[in-house]
Amino acid sequence: MRHLPKHLRPRYRYLAVGFETRPDAVFGRREFQEALWAAGRSLLGDAGSAEVGLSVLSVRREGPEGTAVVRCRRGEVARARAAVATLSTVEGTPIRPVVRGVSGTVRGCEEKYLSRPGGVSGERTVAFADADRRAVCRAERVDVRVGDGFVGATNLDIHTR
Repeated sequence: MRHLPKHLRPRYRYLAVGFETRPDAVFGRREFQEALWAAGRSLLGDAGSAEVGLSVLSVRREGPEGTAVVRCRRGEVARARAAVATLSTVEGTPIRPVVRGVSGTVRGCEEKYLSRPGGVSGERTVAFADADRRAVCRAERVDVRVGDGFVGATNLDIHTR
């Protein structure tokens, strides 16, 4: 079977998505894809979601922060950005996605928008709620381990040990 000529091939745009989640979150590309499809269907409906053609090409995570490359059809970038913005949970874990930029190629998307170093993340012991606890610290945000989960805090809420 022959390839279609270049002028007849579908054209895509690639969204560089950065996200933050809990430090103990466990999900990959497939779970992110399913959550994005669900967000797209709930916002745009089945027909609108099919027109946008959302597809997650890759997901990379480093602790509580990560990046994803999302493909959509060329004329549907605004609706794709809206669908990404409505994404609130993946596998029951809260997530905060941000579209960093849009590119015409995967390589351009990764080089221009996803090659930035993320915030410095480290784990240390802090005093929180009258006890010493382990916490994951990122810039001005701190995720303090309490029991089986994490509680969000700021540097003003804790005392460093």
